[in-house]
Amino acid sequence: MTRGGSIYIMANKNNTPLYVGVTSNLPGRILEHKENFYSKSFTARYNIHKLVYHESFSTIEEAIDRKKQLKGGSRQKKINLIESLNPEWKDLFDLEVKYW
Repeated sequence: MTRGGSIYIMANKNNTPLYVGVTSNLPGRILEHKENFYSKSFTARYNIHKLVYHESFSTIEEAIDRKKQLKGGSRQKKINLIESLNPEWKDLFDLEVKYW
């Protein structure tokens, strides 16, 4: 059985640090970030709770490859990607969770 995956980009309320992650359960993983499930993690330390971008893939391997591509790119490329679909940097979790 093939398991799909997603990449996501999160930011804090000031959109300063950006976090790129990969998961096979996007809603569950975002909730973990929002609730500081891992209290010593980067996202918990910097209050990174806002989902600003995500992409879905048919396999987790494709998602991992895309994450590596995004992490290897510049901050400006990530900002351009976010603003191409979410120019107001809204929290997509609140807007889209009902569709997952």
